[in-house]
Amino acid sequence: MVTPFAQGRGATQNPPSRFEVLELEPDPERQDGEPNDERLRGLPTRYLRDTSKTIISSNTSPDVPFDRSVNAYRGCEHGCVFCYARPTHEYLGLSAGLDFETQIFVKERAPELLRAELTHRSWTPQLLAMSGVTDPYQPIERRLQLTRGCLEVLAEFRNPVGLITKSALVTRDLDILAELAAHRCVSVALSVTTLDDTVRRAMEPRASTAERRLDAITRLRDHGIPAGVNVAPVVPGLTDHEIPAILERAARAGALFAQIIILRLPYGVKDLFDGWLDVHFPDRKDKVLNRIRALRRGSLNASTFGERMHGTGVWADTIAALFHKARERVGIPAGVPELSTASFRRATGQLQLSFG
Repeated sequence: MVTPFAQGRGATQNPPSRFEVLELEPDPERQDGEPNDERLRGLPTRYLRDTSKTIISSNTSPDVPFDRSVNAYRGCEHGCVFCYARPTHEYLGLSAGLDFETQIFVKERAPELLRAELTHRSWTPQLLAMSGVTDPYQPIERRLQLTRGCLEVLAEFRNPVGLITKSALVTRDLDILAELAAHRCVSVALSVTTLDDTVRRAMEPRASTAERRLDAITRLRDHGIPAGVNVAPVVPGLTDHEIPAILERAARAGALFAQIIILRLPYGVKDLFDGWLDVHFPDRKDKVLNRIRALRRGSLNASTFGERMHGTGVWADTIAALFHKARERVGIPAGVPELSTASFRRATGQLQLSFG
């Protein structure tokens, strides 16, 4: 189902799941004769219970620096139109479009499940990422505090965690993060796509502004918490020229590290992004899509390990060179902080036993 543009949302469409065999098209005129136009009102966000019995997910990708992650939410209200996780909603019978950002599944037992998995003797202490799919600090976290609950568990066990977010809400948890940092058990990456707030409002409508994310880096660093910036995703032809400015601002904020990821458009995200360009940047659409194809061997997406995060070809090399030279110029170190499992302790509820 394709719906008109909804205010305050990233996707401009709500296409059917690729697994659906039946598609229903709404009548453009309601029974009362008024247009069925979602632009006249905001789409409400619905929160649904997720009754998952485990919380730690695994992956075998050589492109990411972790193979275990924790996601307390499915779907993300930030509404980033380019989000590579959007197709995961199709496994739930929902759309990768507006459903992904308006139908949020909540794992209310996330801290309890995490505690159970870390307590189990089969658990080997290792880096956990929060989150590998959706943002751990999306708006509902302010009220539900599931991410905070999980961090409390991780601090108790002193199990290392790498946080990735687009929200300044991460600074709410400075107390727990500082406790983890004392044992070299945490790093925080703030993802910044653009410093242009007009672009940001269209592309990431419910995420924190870039300035608030960069200010969060400063606050984290002031509390002894390793923090850096992800220039991600870089949208060729739209935001790639901002790489030096983002890195310069991140350096002033005190970033300890910087990483870069090129835009990925798996499955239906390609069509969502295409439609988004039609609405917000029709004058730049051809340039952006052609640049992406130049990075992806003529396609809008490539899933080949080793290439999917950075692309290939002349434009990929140009963007990489721009990033590395800008990073060196502003003095942000190469690499990311190495976290430690040396302080891990297995909480039993009665006493705590050191690992080893």
